[in-house]
Amino acid sequence: MLDTDPLQRHNGHVAPDGSSEGPTAFTRNGHRPVLVLNQNYEPLHVATVRRALVLWLSGKAEILETYDQDVATAQRRFPAPSVIRLHTLVKRPPVRVRLTRREVFLRDDFTCQYCGVRTHDLTIDHVVPRSRGGPHTWENVVSACRACNHRKGGKSLAEARMQLLRQPFEPRPGRYYHVQRLLRTPVHESWRKFLPDLDATGRRSR
Repeated sequence: MLDTDPLQRHNGHVAPDGSSEGPTAFTRNGHRPVLVLNQNYEPLHVATVRRALVLWLSGKAEILETYDQDVATAQRRFPAPSVIRLHTLVKRPPVRVRLTRREVFLRDDFTCQYCGVRTHDLTIDHVVPRSRGGPHTWENVVSACRACNHRKGGKSLAEARMQLLRQPFEPRPGRYYHVQRLLRTPVHESWRKFLPDLDATGRRSR
């Protein structure tokens, strides 16, 4: 937070969700999220309403879209931004997909990589078992149904007489991955025009 944050000096006058009215369903950790665009309109980050207003009031960003509610301080009311654009181009560092259960299941399309059954009742299996020194890396983890995971156990593929449908790999992040991993709810309607390739739920892009 910048030291010059005018909202910081009026602590307690901003509602928890960044609005002057009650909380809404579209929140992130109890706060309304704001889509931050780079100077070239590339989705860059997800910020809080408070942080977005700091950037706007300090002349570092412009407000492109707003929520229906306002943010109230002791002296003024401000529009609650939903999308802002930075005035300066920010170079974004390379992003890698985090190795999590959810991302492994998404990579494998919720399909057991041994028998091919598609289900949401999946487990994570290490191709080379951890007990045999197998690493916890993208190239050594796959989605497996409970039956196949139990059958393979701590055996190698050869010992279990099982085969993979395809070799595991590290997926490339989708176009909006850096934004999606910060948001676990469907995106607000005002974001749609800036995220044209996002699916209907706002959860996945390729």
